Amino acid sequence: MRSSNPVFSRRGFSRGDSGYAGFGATPQAGSAAQGNPYAQPTNPYAQPTNPYATNPYAQGGPDLQQGYPQAPVQTAGRMTMDDVVARTGITLGTVVVAAGAAWALSLPVGLGFAAGLVAMVLGLVQSFKAKPSPALILGYAAFEGLFLGVISQAYNNVAHGAPMQAVLGTMAVFAGVLIAYRTRIIRVDRRFTRFVIGAAIGFLLLMVANSLFAVFGGGDGLGFRSGGLGIAVGVVGVLLGAAFLALDFKQIEDGVRYGAPREESWLAAFGLTLSLVWIYTEILRIIAILNND
Repeated sequence: MRSSNPVFSRRGFSRGDSGYAGFGATPQAGSAAQGNPYAQPTNPYAQPTNPYATNPYAQGGPDLQQGYPQAPVQTAGRMTMDDVVARTGITLGTVVVAAGAAWALSLPVGLGFAAGLVAMVLGLVQSFKAKPSPALILGYAAFEGLFLGVISQAYNNVAHGAPMQAVLGTMAVFAGVLIAYRTRIIRVDRRFTRFVIGAAIGFLLLMVANSLFAVFGGGDGLGFRSGGLGIAVGVVGVLLGAAFLALDFKQIEDGVRYGAPREESWLAAFGLTLSLVWIYTEILRIIAILNND
């Protein structure tokens, strides 16, 4: 099962039903049955001529029990947690800088929504590419930042201080999900993944229907973005975003554990950015509704 996020489906790593990365049994080197996505026959990284085909866990010895390669040379070209942190920092930094620029320049709402559409297109293009493209990912981050800057300023006019509250709320959700994931409160397995993806599809279809009713019928559409019902829907949206964060953590941990190529860290950063943007916008809507009631 591939990891996904609320907006785009992206390449992920295999998830077993009986465990989750970092807490289950140590996988056997090169064993497809143990869920190593880089040991599958169709895996593009498993070709004999590919330098990433060598599994660092295949050397045996005490380090194998800990899930670490024995020699530093074996980690060359492989994704590390430092890579993920660095790429995520760059991607989120681009979002923040672009959002700040849009806010400072007071860009029109129409221009902000146009930037949001461009960001969506770039994200879709990246999701269908065989390999991550840093240019596409950073382009998505820049246009998404412009969109967020415009809507944040608009919400701030309705509920002063709402954007900062939403940022703090997003940080709290991120920290909470990370702690829950690391302490085994959240188990990311196939059942969890299927449930989250199914719920996200239903949620998105519901929001599309609400938007269509609002466009052609006027008003608040079906009422899913206002009043008490709007708050409840927003809470569901935040919970879905938190669930996708857990999937992102699983994807990252599997990538580091199984020796994914370093370029995969860009996909990890892309996924985290999508999930955090999703959570931020949902919290922003909830705060605006609360201030209007």
